[in-house]
Amino acid sequence: MKTPKNLRFGDTVAIVSIARKITETELKPAFKVLESWGLKYKLGKTIGAEDHQFAGNDALRTADFQNALDDETVNAIWCARGGYGTIRMVDDIDFSTFVKNPKWIVGYSDITILHSHIHNLGVATIHGQMCLEIEKRTQESRDTLRDALFGNFNAISYNLNKSQNRKGTAKGVIVGGNLSVLYSTIGSQTEYISEGKILFIEDLDEMLYHIDRMMMNLKRSRFLKNLAGLIVGGMSDMRDNTVPFGKTAEQIIVEAVSEYNYPVCFNFPAGHIEDNRALVFGKSITLEVTDITATLKYD
Repeated sequence: MKTPKNLRFGDTVAIVSIARKITETELKPAFKVLESWGLKYKLGKTIGAEDHQFAGNDALRTADFQNALDDETVNAIWCARGGYGTIRMVDDIDFSTFVKNPKWIVGYSDITILHSHIHNLGVATIHGQMCLEIEKRTQESRDTLRDALFGNFNAISYNLNKSQNRKGTAKGVIVGGNLSVLYSTIGSQTEYISEGKILFIEDLDEMLYHIDRMMMNLKRSRFLKNLAGLIVGGMSDMRDNTVPFGKTAEQIIVEAVSEYNYPVCFNFPAGHIEDNRALVFGKSITLEVTDITATLKYD
C-alpha cells in the first residue's frame, strides 16, 4: 500500500466538490484552517457551480477532480462536501498518474466511494472532516486531520460506554466509511476486499429497517465474515417507522456480527458527529478493546 507524501509548509491543497453544490462563502472557515497550518489552497471549477443539487454536471465534476489529480502543483485534494454524486463519476476518472505519484485525498460520507476505489488501487487515503462546517467540529477533528496530512499518525483512544462492545485485540489494515455508501459498492469493482481488514462504519439519518437491510446484505455477501475487527462510529439521527423496528442501530449491528469472534467497539469518535477525527485508510493498525477503553494505534 502506497502512502502519499506528507505535506510541508507552503504546499497547496486543491478544494473540489464531487457531490453536492457549495459556494465559496461557505468555504471561508476552511480557508482559515489551511492558512493556519501554513498551507495554500486552489479552488476547483466545481466550487460555485450548480446543476440541480450537484456541484456542476457529471462531466464538470469529473474534469475538475481529474485536473486536481494530475496537477503537479497540488499536493493534496480536500473534498468540499458530501451529499451524493461521487458514484456517478468515479468510473470516468483516470487514476494512472495519481497511482505513480499519489497525493492525499480527504473526505468522508459520499467520499467513501473514493476511499474504497483508491484502496483497490493500492493507495492510502484520509477519512476526515470535509471543508463544510469544519469550524463546527471539535479541535480534535481539525488536529487529527492536520496530523494525518503531515504524516503524524497518532493513536486514538476513548472511553467506552456501550455494553455491546466486544473485547479483544486485532491487527489489520483499516478500511471503510459510510455504511450506506459501502452498501452501494457491493458487487462492483469498487467493493473492498474485506478479508483480514478492520472495518470502520458510520451513518446518518437512516431508517432503522434500512440499517438492518444493509447489515444483512453485508452478512449475506460474506463481507463481514472474515474481518479482523469492527469499529462503529457515529450512528446519528436514526429514524423509525410508526410501528417501531424494535432495535437500535447498535443492536442491529451486534446481531449481524454475533456469530463472529473479532473485537467490536461502538461510539468511535468519527462520522457525522461533532467529534469527527481523521482516520488513515489503508494503514495497518492495532485495535484493542477492553472493558473501559478502545484504542486504535497505527503500526
